[in-house]
Amino acid sequence: MGVSIRFLGGAGTVTGSKYLVEHNGQRLLVDCGLFQGYKQYRLRNREPLAVPPGDIGAVLLTHAHIDHSGHFPLLAKQGFKGKAWCTSATRDLLHVMLPDSGHLQEEEAEYANRKGFSKHHPALPLYTEDDARRSLKLLHTARPHEAFQPLPGWTAHFSGAGHILGAASVLLEVGGRRLLFSGDLGRPDDALMLPPEPPPAADVVVCESTYGNRLHPTEDLLAELGPALARAAARGGTAVVPVFAVGRAQAVLLAIARLKARGDLPHGLPVYLDSPMAVATTELYERHVGQHRLDAAQCREMERTAHLVTSVEQSKAIAQRHGPKVILAASGMATGGRVLHHLTQYLHDHRAMVVLAGYQAPGTRGALLAGGAKSLRIFGQQWPVRAEVVQLTAGSAHADADQLMAWLRALPQAPRRTFVTHGDMDAADALRLRIEHELGWPALVPEHGSTWPA
Repeated sequence: MGVSIRFLGGAGTVTGSKYLVEHNGQRLLVDCGLFQGYKQYRLRNREPLAVPPGDIGAVLLTHAHIDHSGHFPLLAKQGFKGKAWCTSATRDLLHVMLPDSGHLQEEEAEYANRKGFSKHHPALPLYTEDDARRSLKLLHTARPHEAFQPLPGWTAHFSGAGHILGAASVLLEVGGRRLLFSGDLGRPDDALMLPPEPPPAADVVVCESTYGNRLHPTEDLLAELGPALARAAARGGTAVVPVFAVGRAQAVLLAIARLKARGDLPHGLPVYLDSPMAVATTELYERHVGQHRLDAAQCREMERTAHLVTSVEQSKAIAQRHGPKVILAASGMATGGRVLHHLTQYLHDHRAMVVLAGYQAPGTRGALLAGGAKSLRIFGQQWPVRAEVVQLTAGSAHADADQLMAWLRALPQAPRRTFVTHGDMDAADALRLRIEHELGWPALVPEHGSTWPA
């Protein structure tokens, strides 16, 4: 039997990445992400996988973002018993992120049951914090460029992908085929992360396309963020910044530190990092110096920029502080987390500002705000939007269309086939067309659930 790839997520959408590789009755899953965004995508999280989790022999995780790793506790809960391989920094992040994901799901289910706004009686989490902690025992690490055997006769190795701490591309060799999974690729000019490494030769490439139809602006994050925060501060308003706890929170903190250092923002402007996960993640950058652009002193400077908020009591107390301030809180697309409570406090205030610091997937609250929504549904209620909404276009942690093409061009030889994944349909198809027209390679956007020979 030949090698095949089944696309169980990240196909025609920018979320839920899961790629099942099969050969001679053995199965391996590359990435194990939760679906986010539109309800029809989120409902897939509760559908059984196409194969029983117990029949999957190993998992390779490219990085720790929940849309690539957040399904893993459920996979383990439902019977997966193999090893899950990742880099050491990804393992450290998963020890923070997966229990937090389970905790948030428990909180949201409890709140829905208490307020009675769920259609499910009772509302149940996909998995609990305890489920997530148990799944962490299955994690195993490999160093970049170190060959390892996830299954007998299968060889894999990681290479740096930029994007966030620990992120990697994966080369998988099985059945005489070389399969390269890009993971999420970072930018060569990222302020925090090192550039993606050139890709190795492969027969088949599975490439992300989050920004497959867009180019990043020439304006940098400081030039875009500084005037916005200064404007909110000048009118005495609170700026609420939904951030991903990994990557975007640290990039915004670093930008604010530099804006204050050069006098673009008042030195005394209070900044709160209200996310236990983001606080823990920020501390990990110092542990993994050498895997990003900051030295130990710069890591400490980034931490000192904000009041680090961990407890619920501290979080609630922020609202009692009057005057201008900046609140960074997860999640980055306002799909859950403490940022929802801050939005209910400040959305109605015309002096306030919501700064959308990154990509907002269709169907998320962040996308609705970016689209000019006049109200937002949070905790079963509609909240009027009177705050100024600012969508930043700079500072993305994803490679843009030209940068994705440059990474593909660096392949030592043309692959037999390129699958374009992890992008909305317009982005994925735009990148597919560029690959076909500019590189002359066969490329396609696979459908969800489809199986292709490798």
